[in-house]
Amino acid sequence: MAHIDLQPELTEITDGLRFPEGPIAMPDGSVIVVEMFSECLTRVRPDGTKERVADTPGGPNGAAIGPDGAIYLCNNGGSFTPIERNGRSQPGRFDPSRHLGGKIQRVDLHDGSVTDLYTECQGRPLRAPNDLVMDGHGGFWFTDHGIRDHGARTADLTAIYHAACDGSEITEAIFPVDGPNGIGLSPEGTTLYWAETHTGRVFERQLEEPGRLVPGGRPSVLHGLPGHQLLDSLAVDHDGWVCVATLLNGGITAISPDGEHTEHHATGDMFTTNICFGGDDMTTAFVTLSGTGKLASFHWPRLGLRLAHQ
Repeated sequence: MAHIDLQPELTEITDGLRFPEGPIAMPDGSVIVVEMFSECLTRVRPDGTKERVADTPGGPNGAAIGPDGAIYLCNNGGSFTPIERNGRSQPGRFDPSRHLGGKIQRVDLHDGSVTDLYTECQGRPLRAPNDLVMDGHGGFWFTDHGIRDHGARTADLTAIYHAACDGSEITEAIFPVDGPNGIGLSPEGTTLYWAETHTGRVFERQLEEPGRLVPGGRPSVLHGLPGHQLLDSLAVDHDGWVCVATLLNGGITAISPDGEHTEHHATGDMFTTNICFGGDDMTTAFVTLSGTGKLASFHWPRLGLRLAHQ
């Protein structure tokens, strides 16, 4: 296996965000992010000015544009207590008294209205939905990260789900998984990827068709990162590299489609949580630097993948 450490030149777009996540590159050049600790959606203009789009009480996390132009949002319900330490933000322990329940929400960008689409699957409540990816066929995949309750010394076994954008159907597709976080699809839409935060592994599973796994298949490990690296959200670029935000060592680790090569793009923020691609030529990587509350960008060495409905 080959590994390269890179030091990209970052451009700071804005600061003062309270744990930004879920970046979406918009056609007008703006980037919409969630602020998990301000419990809202925020639009960041290219000049760095910010506009509050909608209030999303709880813990807004992963987000994506849907087929109707609305934003579909994972809300963990407030499963992390905000902590400010040495001028940096970080997620703290679970406090059951402030948890509103996990849900998938739809946000209308015209009026900021928020609708709860899913709060359970087959009678089991969603615990802490984390990230999602549209399949381009009226549905989306999402992860439920679950809750680690240090006080009770418990941790959820959760699942990966597929759901319809119109709120009509939700299916538990993969169970059990341990702290799944980022999720994405290969450029051809035939492979589903997800990252487990605490195990430091990126998994893959083959799809028979959009929204349907190959029957009888099992997850395989695309790559396991060495040392103490926690994995957050991810995106897939045009060449099929899986680009996962890595916590503690602070950056984006890109993994080749065969799992044999990795690049680490250092950002200097130990809570680098997410990445998306945009720009006129799709070579701009937008990253959320959640510890320092910044949105930044840098040049990506390959083309980014244009997502469904982007």
